[in-house]
Amino acid sequence: MFTVSVDQKLIEHCKNMVSNHDFGKRFTANGTKEQQLTGIIGQSVVMTFFDKGYVDGSSGFDGGVDLTFANKSIDVKTMGRTTSVKQGYTNNFLKLQEYFKTDIYIFCSYHKTKQVLTVCGWISKEDFTKKRRFYPKGSIRTRFDKTTFTTFADLYEIDNKDLNNVNSVSDLKKQLL
Repeated sequence: MFTVSVDQKLIEHCKNMVSNHDFGKRFTANGTKEQQLTGIIGQSVVMTFFDKGYVDGSSGFDGGVDLTFANKSIDVKTMGRTTSVKQGYTNNFLKLQEYFKTDIYIFCSYHKTKQVLTVCGWISKEDFTKKRRFYPKGSIRTRFDKTTFTTFADLYEIDNKDLNNVNSVSDLKKQLL
């Protein structure tokens, strides 16, 4: 895992995008504006790693493909947190997103108060389908800190330890080649 500071300019751009564009284009479980902002921040930060600029919502739905690198389609999945990420943490993935035509998932966590993004790791879609755990809508899940929540949609989970670990932007790029 590695963590980077998120530039205030990027955050303001993302707030503007969420205010002016609807990023919830699914038939259900579209996420709140705050959840959409978290996702757009994570996606934009990762896009800058690959010199792809920031998210531009004016072109509409991206089909689940956030960026392409080395002929691989990538979906960036970002969870908002108020704590620093630990190796034992879990990443959530909505089942209704699994049909998107992507090759790679990059899982991130955005610390909302410190304004830092942790790249937890990445995994191929093929390996994700082997390692994920499924929980139907309405399941009660227990977090790392023993608090609970009820799933609002069918959900997959994968732990950080099951992702391909990366320790820098250059390491991430190298592994994705």
